[in-house]
Amino acid sequence: MFPSVTSVRHLNDYRLEVTFADGITAQFDFGARVVGRGGVFGPLEDLDYFARVSVDPEAGALVWPNGVDFCPDVLYSEATGTPLPCHETDQSARHGGWIQ
Repeated sequence: MFPSVTSVRHLNDYRLEVTFADGITAQFDFGARVVGRGGVFGPLEDLDYFARVSVDPEAGALVWPNGVDFCPDVLYSEATGTPLPCHETDQSARHGGWIQ
């Protein structure tokens, strides 16, 4: 498992600076992840609302007041270029990736 997010800072527009538990800091542009997606992401298109991002202290994930969150593992993978671990079990592989 990758390190969790420990802090986040809104820079401008849809850009955030994210710091992970191991000290790695990276900047992300969330524009493509938010703009035009609708649904729960709709409120995040408003930059004032987007800037209300925080860190869930238990999950170590980025969160917004409406419940949208972004997985710290995916963000860490993008920040460092480290591939995401594969969590597929032998049983799920036998069922085409689905456990029944």
